[in-house]
Amino acid sequence: QTEVQSSVVGMHPRGTITVYDQRYFQGRRMEFTACCQNIMECGMENIRSLKVECGAWVGYEHSSFCGQQFILEKGDYPCFESYMGSNSYRIERMISFRPICCANHKDSRMTVYELENMMGRQFELCDDYPSLQAMGWIHNEVGSMQIQCGAFVCYQYPGYRGYQYIMECDCHGGEYKCYREYGTHAQTPQIQSIRRIQH
Repeated sequence: QTEVQSSVVGMHPRGTITVYDQRYFQGRRMEFTACCQNIMECGMENIRSLKVECGAWVGYEHSSFCGQQFILEKGDYPCFESYMGSNSYRIERMISFRPICCANHKDSRMTVYELENMMGRQFELCDDYPSLQAMGWIHNEVGSMQIQCGAFVCYQYPGYRGYQYIMECDCHGGEYKCYREYGTHAQTPQIQSIRRIQH
């Protein structure tokens, strides 16, 4: 078993994540307090289980923070299914990850818009919404959004299911002007549930 420490010199660690190359916390083990653009450059083929000791993180299917996104809050993730949640798109691959520095569960606030470029009908959120439609949003799509404070994870379907999109107040200046900015894997503006990210 090998352990490697990784951190950015001079930066105060915002969280700690331990990753393993086998399921159920077996095999090679590495601990990080900063982002990792490509776990393969660290000698691992893939991340098959992980533990988030503190902070909130986002994992990615591909290197350089591309592909499907997975929200990783404090806790143990013994296998792929545990971090995919009820994502209907089974991906057994996580190659890069980074901390979510702006996660602020109690003070999170965002506005969703009907159309691109913050146009059309709008709706302000500061809580968790397992169904936007049940809260009065008449569409199953969100054209654009602005994150005023904190960070959220948006889901394609009600009940926190489907593709995950991590939205942060310190990315894009908090403005996501069209669905293509939601993530490199975003193919549609369909978003039907949203929740605040725990840190």
